[in-house]
Amino acid sequence: MSLLDDVANKLARETVELMRITGDDTMERRVADEVGASSPTLQETFLTAMRILKAEQRGLSLLDKYRKGEDIPVAQISAAPQGDISH
Repeated sequence: MSLLDDVANKLARETVELMRITGDDTMERRVADEVGASSPTLQETFLTAMRILKAEQRGLSLLDKYRKGEDIPVAQISAAPQGDISH
């Protein structure tokens, strides 16, 4: 990993942990804005790391529900390609 990835991942992990403890969902945007003032590249890498960590949490939560035998509704996924703006 590069220094950029290392720093972004550390910031993202700490942000996710503090968001979990405090319940403050604005923390992600505030940290992104703060680091973006000095390094837009770090900001983008941080936001990518945040999306990955949040997706991981969602996936692990779903797997936990499967382990517990909970009834899990099928996700509603659009068949339309994302970003398709043609009318």
